[in-house]
Amino acid sequence: QVQLVESGGGLVQPGGSLTLSCATSGDTVDYYGIAWFRQAPGKERERVACSSSPAGNTEYADSVKGRFTISRDNAKNTVYLQMDSLQPEDTAVYSCAAPPVLAPFCWHDLAAYPHWGQGTPVPVSS
Repeated sequence: QVQLVESGGGLVQPGGSLTLSCATSGDTVDYYGIAWFRQAPGKERERVACSSSPAGNTEYADSVKGRFTISRDNAKNTVYLQMDSLQPEDTAVYSCAAPPVLAPFCWHDLAAYPHWGQGTPVPVSS
């Protein structure tokens, strides 16, 4: 069973950039679709980016399209989320998640993701 651990969060100024990492263990990340979610205070969890396997197709929420980029380094069993032009409305706890290994696609339904990391906070403020 795969385990997920996020890192790279922290305070960033508006207009700045940050790269989050989702390191996997227990199984090869190449077998899994990986999605990045975020949850802002008082708001529902939102899927912001996803990378399916094995084709590596990517999907983005409209709110981050053109600013966020999801990528994989299968040799390091790590998935990244590059975030550029960050704004205060991007403030949230960011988590990576994986669907079952037999369904490595980009799912919108939260219930499709049984594997979650602990989350990393990203406050965007001056």
